[in-house]
Amino acid sequence: MRSVENELLRAIRDLQKRVAAQDALIAELKATIAAKDKLIEELEAEVARLKKDSSTSSKPPSSDVTKPRRKGKPGKRKIGGQPGHPKHKRTPFQLEEVKVHVHGLDGCPDCGGPLDLLNDTPRVIQQAELVEDPVKKDEHRGLVYWCEKCQMRHTAPLPIEIERGGLLGPRLTAIVAYLKGGCHASFSTIRKYLRDVLRITVSRGQLSKVVQKVSNALEHAYNQLRERLAFEGRLNVDETGHKDNGDKYWTWCFRAEAFVFFTIAGTRGSEILFELLGREFDGVLGCDYFSAYRKYMREADVVVQFCLAHLIRDIKYLTTLRAPATVAYGHRLLRGMRRLFRVFHSCESDPPEVFRQKLERVRQRIMVMALARVPGTNEAQNIAARFRTHGKAYFEFITTPGIDPTNNVAEQAIRFVVIDRLVTQGTRSERGRRWCERIWTVMATCARQGRSAFNFILESVQAYLADRPGPSLLPAPAVVPDTG
Repeated sequence: MRSVENELLRAIRDLQKRVAAQDALIAELKATIAAKDKLIEELEAEVARLKKDSSTSSKPPSSDVTKPRRKGKPGKRKIGGQPGHPKHKRTPFQLEEVKVHVHGLDGCPDCGGPLDLLNDTPRVIQQAELVEDPVKKDEHRGLVYWCEKCQMRHTAPLPIEIERGGLLGPRLTAIVAYLKGGCHASFSTIRKYLRDVLRITVSRGQLSKVVQKVSNALEHAYNQLRERLAFEGRLNVDETGHKDNGDKYWTWCFRAEAFVFFTIAGTRGSEILFELLGREFDGVLGCDYFSAYRKYMREADVVVQFCLAHLIRDIKYLTTLRAPATVAYGHRLLRGMRRLFRVFHSCESDPPEVFRQKLERVRQRIMVMALARVPGTNEAQNIAARFRTHGKAYFEFITTPGIDPTNNVAEQAIRFVVIDRLVTQGTRSERGRRWCERIWTVMATCARQGRSAFNFILESVQAYLADRPGPSLLPAPAVVPDTG
């Protein structure tokens, strides 16, 4: 009997050892699976981050990787004018601008018989053409005299605009500046154009001096806008990278109601905002969620409208992640945002107070959705923290009339700079940076005001060469009617 009991005890101990070993193996496998699950989650998050495009982040559309369209597969619509769109026609030249050439018939083109002239509207083609030699070339001579009494030679002075203008006159100087700053042309391209089309040979060094002359001519108008920035009621701000001789700089864009201002700085930090706007800025700043704007908002107590378009793209990113709760959270917020913009666009005809009340109700629902049942993932927690800390700054447009809920106007204004950067590859000196700031400001502001940028450059050059005040880019003050 005892031997049987001993056998049973040994069997039980062996079984317990095997169970313990299996439990240890199971625990080890569970730890391995947990570690691999965590690794998979991190890798999927990394894949989702790398797959970000312009619809789920602040990346530009040009960075999106698109699949090539297969041959024969039709696109969404045909190129060119679309059915139902109004036809765009060129405004005809005025009669006083053209030389009229009348073309008639001596007889019937079919039978040769006589013809009676009708009072119908003639067929008209207006044509613009360059003259064979479009450039007028002048030579200015200052005669030299001898004074017997003083025993000195005296040379007659040339007009100041001729002396300061040099080889190229004001209009040709303005054309060079327009080609360089408005058309992104290189000095080599401008040199070829002058040589082959206008039959003038100019060196690259001379063209560089011409551009610097125009930069000096634009300095006063540029500084006027710089001083005006801090007194604007609404400003939208954005920034993009700039290369100067291989060094990293930043182009800042300030888009006001009536003008656009660019400046190139060596930093992307908030010190640029403090320098240009000061600590007493009393307007509303439209911008993205970049840390420099948050710091300026916090330290200068400035009213900020953070870009809702950027926020929506970050919320869309949540829907690309693996965690089901995070995906559901993202979809809830997107539904709330769609409802907000539906109200924003469909109820603009309502009285202002009713309009604001509708938007406020939607805003409250979004805030509740953003802060309730927040998943534990970092991405979802970050979005919730934004609403918790800066929720009010995303909806300032509800209580402040005239504020755009997005920062699209600044992004559109800075697009010209991004194109110029791609074409020209940046600048190579401080003078080059100052030139870019000024010409970009002129081009964007004239487009904003419906003015000819070329005419503004020409007027500025003419004033600079004659040593008199140049034109201003500041909007004209409103005329108050006399009611007395």
